[in-house]
This record gives sequence, structure tokens and C-alpha cells, in this order.
Amino acid sequence: MDILAKLLVLIGGRYVLLAGLAFLVCYVLLRKRWANRRVQLPWPRTSDYLREIGYSVVTIVIFAAVAWLCMVHPAIAPHTTLYHDIAEYGWAWYVLAYPVMLVMHDTYFYFTHRLMHHRSIFPYVHLVHHRSTNPSPWAAYAFHPLEAVVETGIVPVFLFTIPVHRSHLVLFFLLMIIYNVYGHLGYELYPKGFQRTRIGRWINTSVNHNQHHQYFKGNYGLYLLFWDRMLGTIRPDYDQRFDEVTTRPQPAS
Repeated sequence: MDILAKLLVLIGGRYVLLAGLAFLVCYVLLRKRWANRRVQLPWPRTSDYLREIGYSVVTIVIFAAVAWLCMVHPAIAPHTTLYHDIAEYGWAWYVLAYPVMLVMHDTYFYFTHRLMHHRSIFPYVHLVHHRSTNPSPWAAYAFHPLEAVVETGIVPVFLFTIPVHRSHLVLFFLLMIIYNVYGHLGYELYPKGFQRTRIGRWINTSVNHNQHHQYFKGNYGLYLLFWDRMLGTIRPDYDQRFDEVTTRPQPAS
């Protein structure tokens, strides 16, 4: 199997496995038991799931193609900062690279995301993703092809700025899809009061991102709420909505 095919299997397999597992648990097996943790109580339609999956397939192909160009293509790969021997930069940098990548990606996502909400860009690039006003886990990669190119733009940013080991990309983007599925889950998993704690106030939540899908404005972060809080784009009703979702009584069995 050539490298492009392996990338397609890796990226697509993660999406199917993680989004599918989240869907199976939350939307099938524990649908009634966890109904009180739904951010929006109505359920998406079957057509919504199919649309999300369809666009996600296209996104997976684009993600794999960009990764192949940056990591394999002979005209590009030799000029990147990709390295293959951990000893070349040492274990200290290998470990430190993960939080550095997280901050870089969160910053990249916040500002490109806000840009895609500009009214001259939104209808042509970001509207497809926002057709999921009540997203499911399958919405994690449901992007217009142009947005998919923007989203995967973080790969060349990494590969032309900081030393990156191949396993950095494998493990970091595993974290990304896990948190992306959680952000589109439609359920809140963090406990009540989490968003008011010293650490929790800086962490993005499913409620926070669900509000962004529902109202189209505010809450632009990915992993963190740093830029939303610093630049005043966090929705003023976020804390109240989080409290409401996480304090609903469990349904009678």
C-alpha cells in the first residue's frame, strides 16, 4: 500500500472509528439514559447525518492529499522541518512540541475561523459546516472543500516553522479528532461547574461549540477559550447555558 493510501486509511479510519463510536454510544445505546446531557434537546435528522458524512469523506481526501504533498512529494518534503530520529532534537523537545503545537493550532484555528465568518467569505467557505445547526459527531469533518484546505493548512504551518517528528503528527492529530468529535458531540461530558473552575474557564467544551453552531456568532476557539476571552468573543450566555445543560435531572427510567 503506498503512502497516500495509508494516509487515507489512517485519517478516514480515525474519523469512522471515533465519530462512529461516539454516535453509537450517545445516539443509540445511551440515547435515553443520557438525554438530559443533550445540549439541544431536538435530534438531528437522518439527512443531516448523511450530509455530514458525505462532506467528511471529501475532507478526508483533501487532508490526506495535503499531508502527502508536505511529507512525501520530492519538491516539498525535503524543505520541511520533518525529522525521523528523536535523538536529533532530544526527548525534551519531543515532549515540549505537543503543547507548542496545541497553542499554535488553537491560535491558527481561532483566527482563520473568525475570518471565515466574514460575510464576504462565509457563504462560499464556511456555510456548509454551519448547515449543522445541531451537530452530531459526524460533523467533525463536514467542511466545504475550500474550508478543508484552510483547516489542513496547519500541517504546512507546523512543517515549515518548528521541528516535527512523524509521530508528532500522528499523535497530535489523533488528539485533534478526539476533541473535534467531542466538540460536535451534542452532549456535554464535563461535570457541572467545570466552566467556572480555574482551569475549566480556559477549556473549550461541547456546550461552547454547540452554541457557535446554533447561533453562528461567538465561541470561535478549538481546544481553548483563551482567544475568545481575551478578545471578547465568548458568548455572554455561555456560563448560564453550561449550567442549564449540566444540572438537568436525569430522565425517569
